[in-house]
Amino acid sequence: MPRDLPIGNGTLLVNFDDQYHLRDLYYPYVGSENHTLGYPCRFGVWVAAEDDDGRFSWVHDEPWVRTLRYLPETLVTDVSLHNPDLGLRLICNDAVDFHQDLYLRRITVHNEHDQARQVRLFFHHDLRISEHDVGDTAYYEPTRRALLHYKERRWFLMCAGRGSLGTTDAPATELVDFGINQFATGTKGIGDAEGTWRDAENGQLGGNPIAQGSVDSTMGLHLDVPAHGKAVVYYWIVVGRKFEEVTAVHRAVRSRGPETYLTRTADYWRLWVNKEQFDYNDLPDHLVDLFKRSLLVLRTQVNERGAILAATDYDIAQFGRDTYAYMWPRDGALVAYGLDLAGYSGLTQRFFDFCHRVVTKEGFLLHKYNPDESLASSWHPWYENGERQLPIQEDETGLVVWALWQHYVKFRDVEFIKPLYRGLIVRAADFMVEYRDPETGLPLASYDLWEERRGVLSFTVAAVHGGLTAAASFAKTFGQHDLARRYSQAAADMRRGADIYLWHEDEGRFARMINRRADGSWDVDRTVDASLAGLFQFGMYAADDPKIVATMEAVRERLWVKTDVGGVARYENDYYHQVSTDVAQVPGNPWFICTLWLADWYIAKAQNRADLEPALDILRWVARSALSSGVLAEQIHPYSGVPLSVSPLTWSHATYATTVLHYLDRLSEAELCPACARPLYSREQATAHAEHEHPAEVAAS
Repeated sequence: MPRDLPIGNGTLLVNFDDQYHLRDLYYPYVGSENHTLGYPCRFGVWVAAEDDDGRFSWVHDEPWVRTLRYLPETLVTDVSLHNPDLGLRLICNDAVDFHQDLYLRRITVHNEHDQARQVRLFFHHDLRISEHDVGDTAYYEPTRRALLHYKERRWFLMCAGRGSLGTTDAPATELVDFGINQFATGTKGIGDAEGTWRDAENGQLGGNPIAQGSVDSTMGLHLDVPAHGKAVVYYWIVVGRKFEEVTAVHRAVRSRGPETYLTRTADYWRLWVNKEQFDYNDLPDHLVDLFKRSLLVLRTQVNERGAILAATDYDIAQFGRDTYAYMWPRDGALVAYGLDLAGYSGLTQRFFDFCHRVVTKEGFLLHKYNPDESLASSWHPWYENGERQLPIQEDETGLVVWALWQHYVKFRDVEFIKPLYRGLIVRAADFMVEYRDPETGLPLASYDLWEERRGVLSFTVAAVHGGLTAAASFAKTFGQHDLARRYSQAAADMRRGADIYLWHEDEGRFARMINRRADGSWDVDRTVDASLAGLFQFGMYAADDPKIVATMEAVRERLWVKTDVGGVARYENDYYHQVSTDVAQVPGNPWFICTLWLADWYIAKAQNRADLEPALDILRWVARSALSSGVLAEQIHPYSGVPLSVSPLTWSHATYATTVLHYLDRLSEAELCPACARPLYSREQATAHAEHEHPAEVAAS
């Protein structure tokens, strides 16, 4: 199930699914530990007038109508929950405070009936603290009228209170009352015990004050809502390492008022997402909005220690008992590139420092890493077919160095680069020079970016070439011309090897992969793969090189999904989450990154403004295919367009942001009409436009 609404601050991350369940709660690292393990924390309502016994409903039930979005330019949600049968509308705004490890929700309850009614809100907490349910404790604390869960050095304080309605000129900042009216703690998953959430369904909780082991808790807050009136409620969870930490923040929320934290967090994210004043030219407003949303979603997936997580949607664990909540150096490098283009050098510096700390002494980066820098799970073997091998995807090493050079070119932060030069750049470049076939000049075999096959991949060759070219530029910058020549020569040999071994004249395009057979001949994988775009993206070939043009035209023709959904598949007959075996029509599910790579090619080779239209069409396709919240999945269903696999995928958002910035850069090169300042893509076009549309002004000038 996709995560429609991620909110976070770099240490605390909360994800909501499309039914408005709180599904993931990560702390103290984005990506680890997930204290819910993807289990839903429910939110329910009981409502009664004076003359009835009351009715109960969870907001994920029918007939609730849910609309899940964000407030513009913020990481504050804007959720509408409407139940016409109950005559209730709830407007919810969720946020993780930008500074404190504090999750807050404001709930405005609208009573649509002609009589006053009592409404009871129920909040359920299904935690597996530190990612297991052994030894948890949940208890009611009467002084604070709050619930607490804890295990070892992980504490969670849950509380709620009624707020003032405020006015247009004076928004509510104070709590009218704080503390919960009902509570229950109990066991779950033991025998027939489903959890305390069942206790809420009659509108009255049992009041058990403490439970230990595999536990959950539910709390209730009562409020009286006038006929056709409204009431405001606040609910919060404070997270910390010890009791004193969470109670100190709880006191601050009570004294300052929860509205203060919501307001300051919204203000912070508006400031953050607008730190760079881009010229959006005539880019449609909804594409600008998605660009800003992508930057904000990216921020939720970046750890304060520098790990850029691939995805934090825990539901993917049901397929192989593992997740995407890791730092892949390749994904991280390409995300960092997008963040650097957008001006967020502070975030990317921490990522490059992370890579510096984890790179091996030999100079390569391994498969993936946990957010705390430890080595993550892997399926790449160290030993196969009776021989030792390196279990690496070498594109990950090359792309980190390539992205670091792009960072330096933009920010010229010499003092930041200095400690990375020997320990990361030179070390990685020396490895890339040595890890080559002396006959072909190409890299030795490694695993591909899709982590499915081992060989000499066109994408990997392009990434390593980009890394070596970047390393040569660094070496020249630091005055080490002997190293610069060494790295440049290795890159040139690699380009020559690609021309000889990867280009296939009979196919009129590049091969995806080659492998040397025992007899010295080559096994050629001719599958059309969207990752062939890497051949121009990292500088090995120009986008308008005839070989690239032929290859990318094959990508467009063979991988475009020929349904109403559209988009580009990863490669022909892609099996991952495969929906259709009609490969001629659906070569695979559409991926956002692969579709945007095609847009990047259109942008890179554009010679006039008309050449940019196909790229703009793809940006529109992305916006149409996003969730209503603006979240982008990894891939979508080729017939229905619903998200498949994880959502959000950090790489998808970074690629969209990067493509938008590439598009704007190309537009910025345009000539402006002297009369109306309309951007046109050449001086000739600008002159022709002015003469046709503004003849009087031209004559006067």
